[in-house]
Amino acid sequence: MLWSRAFIPTLRETPAEAEVVSHQMLLRAGYIRQLGAGIYNYLYLAQRSMLKIQQIIREEMDAIGAQEFHLAALNPAEVWQESGRYDVMGDNLFRLKDRYGRPLCLGMTHEEVMTFIARGELRSYKQLPQIWYQIQTKFRDEPRPKSGLLRVRQFLMKDSYSFDLGPEGLDIAYEKHRIAYCRIFDRCGLEYVAVEAHSGAMGGSQSQEFMVATEAGEDYVVLCRQTGYAANLEKAVSRPVPPQAPDPAEDLEPELVHTPDQKTIEEVARFLALAGTSLIKTLCLIADSRPVVALLRGDHQLSETKFQSATGCQEFRPAHPEEIRELFGASAGSLGPVGLKDVRILVDEALRGRRNMVCGANRDGYHLKNVTPEEDFQGEWHDLRQVAAGDTEIETGAPLEIIKCVEIGHIFKLGYKYAHAMGLNVLDQNGVETPVIMGSYGIGVERVLCAAVELYSDKDGMSLPVSIAPFEVVLTPVKISDPSLREAADRLYSDLRAAGVDVLYDDRDLSPGVKFKDADLIGIPFRVNIGRKLAEGKLELVDRRTRAMTEISADGAVAAIREAIERARPQARH
Repeated sequence: MLWSRAFIPTLRETPAEAEVVSHQMLLRAGYIRQLGAGIYNYLYLAQRSMLKIQQIIREEMDAIGAQEFHLAALNPAEVWQESGRYDVMGDNLFRLKDRYGRPLCLGMTHEEVMTFIARGELRSYKQLPQIWYQIQTKFRDEPRPKSGLLRVRQFLMKDSYSFDLGPEGLDIAYEKHRIAYCRIFDRCGLEYVAVEAHSGAMGGSQSQEFMVATEAGEDYVVLCRQTGYAANLEKAVSRPVPPQAPDPAEDLEPELVHTPDQKTIEEVARFLALAGTSLIKTLCLIADSRPVVALLRGDHQLSETKFQSATGCQEFRPAHPEEIRELFGASAGSLGPVGLKDVRILVDEALRGRRNMVCGANRDGYHLKNVTPEEDFQGEWHDLRQVAAGDTEIETGAPLEIIKCVEIGHIFKLGYKYAHAMGLNVLDQNGVETPVIMGSYGIGVERVLCAAVELYSDKDGMSLPVSIAPFEVVLTPVKISDPSLREAADRLYSDLRAAGVDVLYDDRDLSPGVKFKDADLIGIPFRVNIGRKLAEGKLELVDRRTRAMTEISADGAVAAIREAIERARPQARH
C-alpha cells in the first residue's frame, strides 16, 4: 500500500478524553475513531490488525477440530428466557421490540443460541463431540464505557462451545481450548498469565482467565512468581498477614465497653488502643431475600464471589439500615455476632483459633471485648476474604503479588446448566436420553490488540508484534523527489510485494523527520530507510522496538528484510 493513498489520520496531540495508553495510541495512530459512548469505528490500520488476529484465532481453532459458524446478533427474548439469563443479565442486556411488540435482545454471548441449534440437530451420542465457534459482534449496555476499546458497548468476540456426552469429554475439550488459547496469545506476541477464575453469570464448575498485566486493566490477579500460583482476586486464596498483636491468652468473659460515636474499625481500634487485626468486622447482607451475617478480621475485605459461593445465592446486597436494626437492635457500627438468633452466620477462616477479640455489642455506642469464636458465638467456617497485600501462599509461604490486569480470554466448564434449562439431550449408547455437557470459551479480539499496545509502546508510539501489526515493514525514502531514491524505493516495494512481504510504502513528499515520526507512531515493526548510503549500495533496516539500526545490502534487501521479519515473528510455545 502507498501511504499517499492510504487513510491514516495521525494526530500529533493526545486527545483529552483518552486516559489509558492503548486508547491514546490507537486514536493518535489513526486506528480508531469514536462514534458514541463505548462505540468505535475501526479504520484501515485497525481493521488490518484485527483481521490478522482473527486469522491466528481461526488457524488455531481449526487445528483442534472446531467448526466456524456465524450466528445472529439479534435474538428472540424467549431463547434467553429459557436459560433464565434474560433476567439475570439485567440492564447489561440490550433489549428492544420489533414492530409487532415481540421482545428481542442483542447477543452479548451465544450460549443460548448455540444450545438452541444443538437441541434441534443433535440426536445421538454418535454425533458427539462437537466444537463450534464464531467471531461475531457482541453487545453489552455498559453503564460506564471508558478506556477506549477495553470497556465498550459493541465489541468483537471469538466464542466457541463444546458439546460432549460426559465430564471426561468436557475435560478433553477444555484442555484443547486451553492449549489453543496459549498458542493464539503466544503467536500474537503477548505476555500473559492463565489464572483460576470465577464463572459468574456464565455458570459452571471451572474456569480460567488469560490476563495481561497493565495499569489499564480493571481486574486484579494474585501471583506467586516462585511457585507459579495465579488466580483472579475474586477467587484467590492465601495465608493472611499475622495479627499485629497477639491475642490475650487468658480465658476471659465478654466485657461491655462504651465506645461513643466510634463506628468504623479504625475509630474503634484507635479508641481502644488496639490493632485493627484484633477486631471482628460484622457485615449484614441480604442473600436471596434472607439476611446473612459475614464475619471477618477487622483489616480484611469481603470477597463478594466467595460470599456468593458460600451461600449459594443467586443475588445479594447490603442490608438496609431498617433491616439491620430489626435484626441486631442496633445501627451499623455497633454490630456483632454474640446473642444473634435465627440468622445464618458465616465466619472467615482467618478468625479460626483467635481469642479475646472485639466486636459490636448490638447496642449503639457499645462494643464487646474478649469475644472468642466458637465459645461466644457459633457459625459456618468459610474462606470469605479477599487476598491482601503482604499475604503469602498457603502451602509454601512464598510471597504473593497483586497485579492489575486486563482479561483477553476466558474458558469455562459450563456443565449441564444450559442442557438442563433448555432441554439439550441425546441418546447414549444404551438408548437412554442423556443431557449434553458443555463448555464455553471466549477471546476479546479488540482486547488482544489493546493488550499489545499496552505492552509495547513508548512516548513515540506503538511497537506491535510483527504477527498482528497492520504492516510488517514501512519503506521510507528520505527524499521522494530524488529520482535515484524514488527508483530504488519503487523497485524494492515491487520486490517485497512479490516476495509476500506486507509492506507500506511511504511515498509522501514530506521531510524525513515527519515520516519517521509517523512510522514510529503507527507501530510497524521494521522501517527501511533509503537515503544517502544508497550510493554505496546500502540501506538502513531499523527495528522499531529496540531502535537498533542495521545496514543491509540494497541487492540483498528482500532476503535480509524477510529474515528479520521471521526472526521477530512470535512463535507458539505450547
